[in-house]
Amino acid sequence: MDNNENIECTCGSEAPADIKYRALDFDGQAVVNGREIYGISTKWSLRDYLGEIMVRLDINRMNYAVKPGLYAVGRPGPGSQVVVSANYKLSFDVLRRELNGLNVWLLVLDTKGVNVWCAAGKGTFGTKELVRMVLDEKLAEIVSHKNIIIPQLGAPGVSATLVQMMSEFNVIYGPVRAEDLSIFIKNGMKADKAMRTVHFGLADRMAVSLLDFVTAAKIGFIASIILVLSAWRFPVFGRAALILAIAMWCAIITGSLLSAAALPFLPGRAFSVKGGVAGLIVSLVPVYMFKLGVFHALAVSVAICAVSAYISVNFTGASTFTSLSGVRKELKYAIPSIIGLLVAAGALAVL
Repeated sequence: MDNNENIECTCGSEAPADIKYRALDFDGQAVVNGREIYGISTKWSLRDYLGEIMVRLDINRMNYAVKPGLYAVGRPGPGSQVVVSANYKLSFDVLRRELNGLNVWLLVLDTKGVNVWCAAGKGTFGTKELVRMVLDEKLAEIVSHKNIIIPQLGAPGVSATLVQMMSEFNVIYGPVRAEDLSIFIKNGMKADKAMRTVHFGLADRMAVSLLDFVTAAKIGFIASIILVLSAWRFPVFGRAALILAIAMWCAIITGSLLSAAALPFLPGRAFSVKGGVAGLIVSLVPVYMFKLGVFHALAVSVAICAVSAYISVNFTGASTFTSLSGVRKELKYAIPSIIGLLVAAGALAVL
């Protein structure tokens, strides 16, 4: 995809309103016009690495934020560039690491602990918030120019024209990835085609699908315990409990990891369709393992298809494959269809 300005992210739940900001590693301070601005380190500490692992595993992920405001990276002065980011700490950490060796100002918006792309879709990384921070931080008194660099993935939420009218600052859209920002600045804020291209390769898909897997696996773990206890209490249902457990984990793994890995190759544009197709294919595993009869085989296959489709819908908020309108359109028919499939699976099992 060569241009992502029409991409909108529809990530899941909102962050809590009472976020407790995480501690930062400061590195001196900059003094401009008598004002002291804290400098931040570009090096990650052990705490930062552990924090990344925890949010990847969905541990306190919606409460992982830094305090909004203006920070110094290196030893910036009045002529140094201003880079804008969200206050989701993982986004903040990745950016500051890539700014190593530069002298820049880092303006962090209050996105309620949500990353840039998703916050742009939700409106928290937007024109009003950007203008508010520029004025509140008195940026015009800090720098001698009128330029601010925002991530390209934040473009859906920011109107450059309105920002200029309301704050007199010019918005410059930076590259897609933070790793290109240093070269972008050194090249006089000029981006080549590679910097403007949104990639969503296997590594990217697996990184975000891990979170979906962990989230679903928590429910799967509890359900597995219930099935084991049921089989122990009522031995006559032992085989049925085992089949259900295997089918459930097939659906969880397929709907999160396998669907993400095979996303470009699965038929259909809707994520629910892609996940459903993958679920049907994988359902052959428990059907073959337990030599199921026709009705039970159909029941298991339909159930895995439905659950896999439901989990795959989460990808609507983590990819370049869709838009906000596309997500709304899909959910309108996907959720009722998934419920219908689960009802049909139950009916087949009874038959």
